[in-house]
Order: sequence, then C-alpha cells, then structure tokens
Amino acid sequence: MIKRRNAQAKRLFVLDTNVLMHDPSCLFRFQEHDLFLPMVVLEELDKGKKGMSEVARNVRQVSRFLDDMMENVSQAEIDAGLTIPTYGTLGEGEHGRLYFQTRHLPDKLPDTLPGQSPDNTILATALALQDEYPERDVTLVSKDINLRIKAAVVGVPAEDYHNDQVLDDVSLLYSGESELPGAFWEQHSKDMHSWQEEGRTFYRVAGPDTTDWYPNQCLYMDGEAGFEAMVRRREDNGDAIIELVNDYRSTRHAVWGIAARNREQNFALNMLMDPEIDFVTLLGTAGTGKTLLALAAGLAQVLDHNRYREIVMTRVTVPVGDDIGFLPGTEEEKMTPWMGALMDNLEVLTQSEGGEWGRAATDDLLRSRIRIHSLNFMRGRTFLNKYIILDEAQNLTAKQMKTLITRAGPGTKIVCLGNVAQIDTPYLTETTSGLTYVVDRFKEWPHSGHITLLRGERSRLADFASDTL
Repeated sequence: MIKRRNAQAKRLFVLDTNVLMHDPSCLFRFQEHDLFLPMVVLEELDKGKKGMSEVARNVRQVSRFLDDMMENVSQAEIDAGLTIPTYGTLGEGEHGRLYFQTRHLPDKLPDTLPGQSPDNTILATALALQDEYPERDVTLVSKDINLRIKAAVVGVPAEDYHNDQVLDDVSLLYSGESELPGAFWEQHSKDMHSWQEEGRTFYRVAGPDTTDWYPNQCLYMDGEAGFEAMVRRREDNGDAIIELVNDYRSTRHAVWGIAARNREQNFALNMLMDPEIDFVTLLGTAGTGKTLLALAAGLAQVLDHNRYREIVMTRVTVPVGDDIGFLPGTEEEKMTPWMGALMDNLEVLTQSEGGEWGRAATDDLLRSRIRIHSLNFMRGRTFLNKYIILDEAQNLTAKQMKTLITRAGPGTKIVCLGNVAQIDTPYLTETTSGLTYVVDRFKEWPHSGHITLLRGERSRLADFASDTL
C-alpha cells in the first residue's frame, strides 16, 4: 500500500517503459518524490532485455538497479515501498520510495480506449491510482507523445522526461563566437598589452567584457578596424589572452586546396588545424561545408604535416527513408554506402589535380590513409594518433557520445559534425541530442573548440531550398 505521509509535498510518478529504456538512471532522478512501476512495465522490460542494441543494454542496467534495490528485502517491505538509494551524484537529499504494482487495481479506463495494449494498461493504472489516492499528485511520465495525449484526454497529468535535457531551448546553445562592440579598442587600449610569439600575435585584455568568454571562443569585430581572434586562456586575475587567427581565405593559405569562404569557416579551419585543440564540434545546416573542411584539414595534417597517422570516419547508420536491408561485405564495405559525403568531398579535394594522377591519388588516399568504421564496434577500442571525423553526430545520445570520445588515445583529435535540426533518432530532440550535450559540456575545456557555421556555400539552388522549403 502506498504511504500517504508528506502527501502534500511528495508527488507520485508513474513511469512508462520507454523512460527506463531511455535512461536507466531515471530511477534516481526524481529527488524526494515517489515512483510507481506498473507490472506491465516489468513485462515490457523483460521482452526488451535481449540483444546488443543500446536499448537492450539500458534494459539490462535497469534490471540490475532493481535487483540491487530488492536484495534481502521482505514482501512486507516491497508492499510498503523501497527506499530509493543514492546512485553516484544523483539522488542526494531526501529520498523517495519505489512502489511496485503488487495487487490488482480496478480498471477505470473509459470505453473510448478499448483493448489491453501496454500503453492503455499503464494509463488505466494511473487512473486507478488517482481515484485511490485523491490527495496525491499522480503524474504519468512517458517519452511517448501519443500516450501523453491520451492521458490528457482522460484527465491524467502527463509529462515528458526532461532530466536528460541539456537546455531549455536550443537557441540558448553556445554558438562559439561573439561579436565585439565597435568601441572595443577605445575601451581597452589603455590596459591592453600585445606581443608576438613565433609569428603569432597575442593580446592581454582586462575588464568586465572578458567574464563571459570561454577558452577558444571566436571573437570578431566588423568595420575598418575589424579583426578576428580566439580566446586562448583566462588568467586567475580575470584577464583574457586572445590570439589573432590565421586567414585561410586566400588561396595562398588554403588547406589542401580549400580556402575559407566566410568568417565562420575561417574560424573552423583555425580550430581544425590547431594541434592544441583535441576536440572540435561543427554545427551547421546542409551545405555549410562541415565535412569538406574537416576532411581537408585531416588530409593536410595526415599527409603534409604527419601529425596524425590516418583519418577515421564514422557515423550513425540511421536511414532517412525505408531501410534497404542488409549490406554485403566487410565492415568498411558495409559502411561505404553511408559515406557518400566522404566520396563527394574527396572528389572536390582532388579535382584540381585532374587526369589519371588525380584518380590514382584519390584511390590511394582511400586505401591507405582513410579508414571507415562503424560505431557498433567502438567499445573497448583505443585510437592512437588518429584524426577521427564523426558525421551526423546529432543522432547520437549523450551516452553514445561518451562511448566514442573515451576511445581517444594519446595524440588523437576528434571532430564532431552535425545539424541538430535534422535528428532521425526516436526520443532525441534538439535539446537532448548528444551533440548538444557535448557542445555545452566542453565549452569550458581549454582543449576544445566549437563554431556554428551559418552560411551555406554549396550552391544558389541549395541555399534557396534551405531558406524556403
């Protein structure tokens, strides 16, 4: 039986199966409030435990959590509700209780929702709990939008699971650049100190303007006195050290034949070519040059500078339309159809050579210095001195991003590309995507950089379609 102590303060959350499948640690994220697991949820967890998918692994982790909580407890303790323990940094403070459906509840489901589907059974459980404990705030938590709609229709408060949400609004996501006011030089000319090291120009800037700057943040100022710079570090006294960036717009400074066409692309090439930046994230819509810039910088550093041994390209294999079924061949052969962007950009990077030599160079690069790997086989691997390009990173969860990034060994650089407006993975949104997660979490690390590419440079047709369709 559910206890009614502190009923005014404690809420009772009925968890849907997909919440547990999405985040196994959700059991510990409801602070002092109580949780209720219908028996049909345990049945669905049992059906989803087999396999090597991320969902199956999450289900098995949920089962382990529940098994640990039920160790050496009596039937009476289960009926009274299990105290939710502290897990890592979660669950600190007052603890709620976890209740299981240990008895039959009356079916309060209206005739407009016939059948015994799992969703309707969960909804019927929430309705019965509302009637049995009217003094408690009973809320259904589900990632299923249709179930939340049905719950609202029959009068059950329903919420999405928001604890994995990085930001309230994707417009608040760190863009990686900031425009300086026109009077910046006049305001800081008296206390600004400049010097040069190895042909690079640095400035020391003090004042309140620097308090919101992050390491490797891009700064720019338009006009006659305009300049482009990057924040290199913040001093303990609040001063910021900024460095003027290299100009990759001219063909003389082109990277593997590719010159920047706008300010954001120039910032991106500076990050990609900087050996002190180990992790780079590039966001942007289709045609902004994310893959081309990353691949050009990788080829230049692998073949010209010998900074990395090879390029490793990977992406999530989520189809846009209907799946065409299994693909034949080895791992690289199976991944080749997913790497059309690689082939297209290699054609751009080698077209200036022309003739048989250009085609031979392309084949040689593909064969000897570029490796295509699947994300499915990343666990347990360690990449040494590799230049890793992760394309379509918006389709990864935060946990999958962690799995990939922690594969990086000494001398490895990881470049994540994506567009959070084109998410194809179920249960992921712009604010819960793993790409959004790493952009927000890495912005204060001095060896990471981020920039959002704004202008499409593919063609006038692609630009018009992107703006109007």
